[in-house]
Amino acid sequence: MTSQGRVLADTIRAPWQLAAPWGARGYLSALDGWMHWVEFGADATAGPPLVFVHGLGGSHLNWALIGPQLAVGRRAMALDLRGFGLTPGDRRTATIWGNTALLQQFIEHIAGEPAVLVGNSMGGMLSILQAHTHPDSVAGLVLIAPVLPARVRRPDLSAARKFWFSAVPGLRKASARALRDGVPPRHLVQRVMDLYCSDPVSADPEIIDAATTLSELHRAAGGADEALLVATRSLMNVASQPRRYEAVMAALGAPVLLIGGTRDPVVPLASIRAAAASNPGWETVIMENVGHTPQLEKPQALVPIVRDWLDRHFPSRDAWE
Repeated sequence: MTSQGRVLADTIRAPWQLAAPWGARGYLSALDGWMHWVEFGADATAGPPLVFVHGLGGSHLNWALIGPQLAVGRRAMALDLRGFGLTPGDRRTATIWGNTALLQQFIEHIAGEPAVLVGNSMGGMLSILQAHTHPDSVAGLVLIAPVLPARVRRPDLSAARKFWFSAVPGLRKASARALRDGVPPRHLVQRVMDLYCSDPVSADPEIIDAATTLSELHRAAGGADEALLVATRSLMNVASQPRRYEAVMAALGAPVLLIGGTRDPVVPLASIRAAAASNPGWETVIMENVGHTPQLEKPQALVPIVRDWLDRHFPSRDAWE
């Protein structure tokens, strides 16, 4: 049962409750196969629901530090995309377009109404594509260091393999698999923090613990290597068609909040500024000394930025009182 007090068909409580320390409840829903998602808080009153969409190699845990605060007066959920977190995926479903289809099903069957999508990195790209392909399903977009158009002729898969190997175990090569098997899950989680965060030392230890458990579950389930490669390849294919991607962004009708960090090693600050200049109707915020995952690095600074934007565009009942 959700905070709306309704029982969803083919939805059960998940056996894992990794985000429970942050007030989230985990579920499994049958949407062309089982998928995992969590819901923060239980006091939704008004306004469109929030749907958090994680990035490549991420999961619902990426939102644990801001989900409970943004859920006050609102319904807020985070899903695990196919091939990531606790949602299984394969060569067909782990692509950008496969996960866009999953996001559409999630909005339709779980959120039940147009949602504000809060997407980080790959999740930002998915949110943009969702708003383009199904505009009636999206009330607004909060894009946190989203993947933006890349000025390259074709995807550099060798660079992608090298880059994402540093963040997630495996990539199908025997040497990579051997290294993966010899690296403790906690060290792998720390690699992600080292790669994405401007100050990895400041990472919340409870998040590190939960992410370590999730890494162990993900490794035991198998199939992560292929899903990662497929997702990376399809992401780079979209990003390397800049004119088409830019046209998609320019045509968005929903209000957009774009957030970037001055120390992001993945999405250059110049790309954030270029997207803002090309889309003057968007609101843009640049966070100082922040890397690729502001929601994990400086949640206390990010929450008021997002809450202020939400209250101006989609005021909850709490904001009226």
